[in-house]
Amino acid sequence: MHAAKTNDAQGAGVAGAVQSAEPTAAVEGRGQKVRATLRARLGEEIYSSWFKSMEFESFDGRIVKVSVPVKFVRNWIDEHYSKQLLECALIEFDTAERVDVVWRQPGAVSQRAPDPKTELSGDAASNHAATAPSSSDAQPRPNVFKPAIAPVQRTSAGGLEGSPLDPRYTFDSFVVGAANRMAHAGATQVAETVLTDAPGYNPLYIHSSVGLGKSHLLHAIAWEVKRRQPNAQVLYLTAERFRYQFVEALRSADPLSFKERFRNIHMLLIDDLEFLQGEKTEQEFDHIINALLDGGKQVVVASARAPNHIERLNERMRSRLQRGLVTELNPLDYDLRLKVLEKRLAEKRGVDPSFTLSRDVLDLLASRLTENGRELEGAVTRLYATWQYMRTPITLDIAETVIRDLVQNLEPRRIKIEDILRIISRHYGVSKSDLLSQRRHRSVVWPRQIGMYLAKHLTARSLPEIGRRFGGRDHTTVLHAIRKIEGEITKNPRLEDELEELKKLLNH
Repeated sequence: MHAAKTNDAQGAGVAGAVQSAEPTAAVEGRGQKVRATLRARLGEEIYSSWFKSMEFESFDGRIVKVSVPVKFVRNWIDEHYSKQLLECALIEFDTAERVDVVWRQPGAVSQRAPDPKTELSGDAASNHAATAPSSSDAQPRPNVFKPAIAPVQRTSAGGLEGSPLDPRYTFDSFVVGAANRMAHAGATQVAETVLTDAPGYNPLYIHSSVGLGKSHLLHAIAWEVKRRQPNAQVLYLTAERFRYQFVEALRSADPLSFKERFRNIHMLLIDDLEFLQGEKTEQEFDHIINALLDGGKQVVVASARAPNHIERLNERMRSRLQRGLVTELNPLDYDLRLKVLEKRLAEKRGVDPSFTLSRDVLDLLASRLTENGRELEGAVTRLYATWQYMRTPITLDIAETVIRDLVQNLEPRRIKIEDILRIISRHYGVSKSDLLSQRRHRSVVWPRQIGMYLAKHLTARSLPEIGRRFGGRDHTTVLHAIRKIEGEITKNPRLEDELEELKKLLNH
């Protein structure tokens, strides 16, 4: 990153101006004057936002090297203030050809004066430079990015060690809105009624896309049960952890003992069910879940898909998982995204009350970051870290720069035929099995034709492939369905609105 471009055609006169690098402390002392000039020229607000944390590292007669603690500050100076920075630097470094702005890694040694608000000038700056400690004597800057978070813990029961539980994921930190109210209510009821005479939903099955709170609710249930019933045998396992422990039991020729360890468990929470793979593992999982449910033990499952959309599940297991409460976490609407941001901001302010974000910044984040709650939390964390370094209010310009890569990295969602079948099934109240069957009743044929039309326009699948995925139909059947819907659109404006609504549901 350069505040001015190098001119290779300067000739021998410039080459002769190159000298050995000046001591870092002396450079920083001269840099104090440059900062004072920048402040006078650009104004207090711009100076505090972009140059307050800048440090002068070295000068070799041609290149002034300065550092800033945040990458986007480096980029912003380079893009918007490179000319002014070079002009001000030339006052003190009169042979400088350019200013290199680099990112100062967290924990790097700081050469700045103790009070950054106190600018030294004239002889005072020179005296300070002469007495400043060398880099070997300076103390490292504390790494402000390192959060003070309680360590994760694991549940354990029956001699089995569970997956890690995050202490931040409690019911208190879960933000409730229209998109997740049913799932939250089911989770709290289960947590409050384990080991009572009036147990809640069993099993409880929660499904959603990534980052909408499935794991958060499972962790919250585990923490709440342990708080209410410290002696309760609670085991939280990801599907991958379950598979690993079962494979280890097979290797040690002790599968019966593995099954016995679940006998005394009061609650089993299984996360990421869609990742449960392996024929023997799936069979063992079926046996254990059936045994727990038959014994009145609580089972909670989370997955990216509903039970009837996980093809590996046998019919008996699918039926058992659907026996209790199956609930979905829907995409966050604007109001809920705003509540999530306010909650995460309040958590940061609990650590440092002087940190704040304006309503305009919160509105920007809620409007731009629409995928899930994790990216909202990540954006607040980024802004908090930026504020810790800069100690200046987070403006809209700063916030836009910080989240720029988050917004740019949001790729259009790849829609699959499985997604179309799921949405069509839910929207028209027709089961997936009916959509794939040979039934010719209009209540089934019409949704099926809508699904084929959407598959043609929203996926890259060929007509024969669409036909195979819709119950093994011929490509001519698919073509007929597409033409049928296209003809109806011209006659029925409401159908066009309905198709747009289905597309929105698929893109969430």
